[in-house]
Amino acid sequence: MTAPLTPPPPPHRRSSQPSGPSGPSEPSPSSASSGPSEPSGSEQTPQPGPVQSWQVPPARPLSLYEQDGPGWAAEIREAVVVLVAVALCGVPLGLLWLRLAPKVPLIAEVSGNNWVVYLKDTEGEQAIGVDGTFTLLALAFGVVCATAVFLVRRRGGVPLVVALCVGGLLGSLLAWRLGVWLGPEQDVIVHAKAVGKGVTFPAPLKLDAKGALLAWPLAALLVHLGMTSLFGPRDPEMYVGGAHGDSAYGDGAPGDGAHGHGESSAP
Repeated sequence: MTAPLTPPPPPHRRSSQPSGPSGPSEPSPSSASSGPSEPSGSEQTPQPGPVQSWQVPPARPLSLYEQDGPGWAAEIREAVVVLVAVALCGVPLGLLWLRLAPKVPLIAEVSGNNWVVYLKDTEGEQAIGVDGTFTLLALAFGVVCATAVFLVRRRGGVPLVVALCVGGLLGSLLAWRLGVWLGPEQDVIVHAKAVGKGVTFPAPLKLDAKGALLAWPLAALLVHLGMTSLFGPRDPEMYVGGAHGDSAYGDGAPGDGAHGHGESSAP
C-alpha cells in the first residue's frame, strides 16, 4: 500500500463544510421544527406590483399662423384679390338695378316759354321702390360673395374680412354710379323737350337712401363670420400637464391604482 498524496488538514483548522463530495445539507432538527423564518415587522419591505410605463407627450409649440393661415404676405395677397373681385361685382349689380328698378313717370307741360316737369302719379311709390331694389340686390350680392369666398378659402382672417367689407362698399358705389350713368337723362328739361309736350318719360335713376350703400358690406361681413364660426376649422385642444403628474389619461397621480401601479402593503 502507498500513502495518500494529499496530507490531512492540520488539527487546529476545521473546515465549515465537509471536504468530501456530499449531497445537499440537511437542516438541523431545531430549524426544521421551527418552520421558515419570517422577518420581523421592522424589517418587512413592501413589494411593489407591476408598473406600467407611460410617458406624457411633450407639448409641441404652435407657430403663430399654423392654424390661422399661411402668413401675413399670403393673407395680404389673397385680400387684394378678394377686394378687386368683389368690387368688380358692382358692374352686374348696377346693370340689374337699372333693369329691375321701377320707373318714376314724369310729364312735361309748357307754360308760356317755360317747360314745367312734374310727377304724373303724385301718390306713386316708385321712388321708394328704386331704393328698395338696390338694397335687396346689394344684400343678395353680399351673401353670394361671402359664401363664395368662404368656400374657396375655408378660413377667416382680418385681412380677408376687411377686403370683403371694402370691396362690397366699392362695389356698391360702382353699381350706383353705373346705374345712374346708364339710366335715363339726368337733365329732365332736355329730356322733356326731346320727347315733347304731354308725353310721359322716366325720371333719372337716383338713390335717395344713401344708407343702402352699406347693405352689401354688412351682409358680407355677417354671413362670412357666421359661416366661419359654424363650418370653419377648429383650433386643436392644447395639452397642459399638471404639476402633480396629471395627464391626458386621467386626473390621478402616477402612483394611483388606476394607472396599473400596485399598492404597497401596510407594515
